[in-house]
Amino acid sequence: MTKITFIGAGSTIFMQNIVGDALLTPALADSHFALMDIDPVRLAESEMVVRKMIESTGAGATVSSHSDRRAAMDGADFVITAFQIGGYKPCTVTDFEIPKQYGLRQTIADTLGIGGIMRGLRTVPVLWDVAADMRACCPNATLLQYVNPMAINTWGLAERFPDIKQVGLCHSVQNTVEELAHDLDIPKGDIRYKVAGVNHVAFFLRLEQVEGEGMRDLYPALRAGYRSGSLPKGPLLMPRCPNKVRYEVMDHLGYFCTESSEHLAEYVPWFIKEGREDLISQFGIPLDEYPQRCEEQIADWKQQAEALKAAGTIEVKRSHEFAADLMNAIVTDTPYVAYGNLPNTGQIPQLPMGAAVETPCLVDSNGVQPSVVTDIPPQLVALMRTQINVQELTVKALVEENPEHIYHAAMMDPHTAAELDLRQIRSMVDDLLAAHGDWLPAWCRPAKAA
Repeated sequence: MTKITFIGAGSTIFMQNIVGDALLTPALADSHFALMDIDPVRLAESEMVVRKMIESTGAGATVSSHSDRRAAMDGADFVITAFQIGGYKPCTVTDFEIPKQYGLRQTIADTLGIGGIMRGLRTVPVLWDVAADMRACCPNATLLQYVNPMAINTWGLAERFPDIKQVGLCHSVQNTVEELAHDLDIPKGDIRYKVAGVNHVAFFLRLEQVEGEGMRDLYPALRAGYRSGSLPKGPLLMPRCPNKVRYEVMDHLGYFCTESSEHLAEYVPWFIKEGREDLISQFGIPLDEYPQRCEEQIADWKQQAEALKAAGTIEVKRSHEFAADLMNAIVTDTPYVAYGNLPNTGQIPQLPMGAAVETPCLVDSNGVQPSVVTDIPPQLVALMRTQINVQELTVKALVEENPEHIYHAAMMDPHTAAELDLRQIRSMVDDLLAAHGDWLPAWCRPAKAA
């Protein structure tokens, strides 16, 4: 029997997707799901959902819930992390409101930028605790890491726990294929592609459609459609964002980015600018998108939870997450290709060694093995390095417990540096560190006044 442990199981909808995929996978259908969360109410709701899913599918799986992390992880084959340290309130709200006071506006603030830096400072120490528990309770388990900031987390884990088998997983590649199929009005199953880079700033280096016995390059249709105004067709996955930022970047750099326009807009210095409301309007940039989304999800979940409690059965259907197929490949030694985030040991020689990079990975009983990509165009490499600068300095701050590198990371962030001067950045970081207080490691908390 395979044991799958969820740390942060109160993320019920995400957990439901992964469990559903596993229950529909024969080799995983009789797994034991150990759920752990610090919120007893959400944990109980998640256990209820899993029990109903098991009953609905008739699978032989079992489930247990735990408030103690080590008890949940004991003997696990796979550990899946899906949590938000500090929650939407207070920490995410703080990550938006304080920068806004300095004129620095954001959309998502969870991956790069000042919001990503602060979330990394809160999150990596908890992931280190998870990794330490894995050493003690399940040293042979594979960690499937679904927490943002993905690249900072993956890099930070490898720096202190190189012995832990880990992979960072995201759904940006799958989401983008779905959106491109929508825009081009072609079946997504006919699209073939190769992607590489850093998480959320990876690019489709090859993008083709199966056509008879051959392949058709899809980039000419994307470029012509954008220049004529017929593409993008309209929002598919993000109703408030028309997805123009990615097309504009493609038009200038030549390739399509894997992450959404609302994310990409705050990773670069070109779109969110003080006094340039014309850019915000032209490209449909949803400022403060993540707080608004959180409020909606909180309200929606209350209704969903009541509906799930009342339901006799729960429909179980496939999601597009990689986790279940990846676990199945390891358990059954069936080769599978997934896009994974791993420390760079040479799979992208154009980027710094050690940085967390995203490439196609072969998965089988030998684990997650990255493929080598050597043909990233230089303009894309240059953009990726601007992201890696921030990630590297944040990881150095954490590993060396050096607060100065927090300021350095913020100073090197493309969007932050385009809007604020050095003294403003230092003052803003001071304010954020003070506001986050005990959510941060002790070494980076400001000294309290006597």
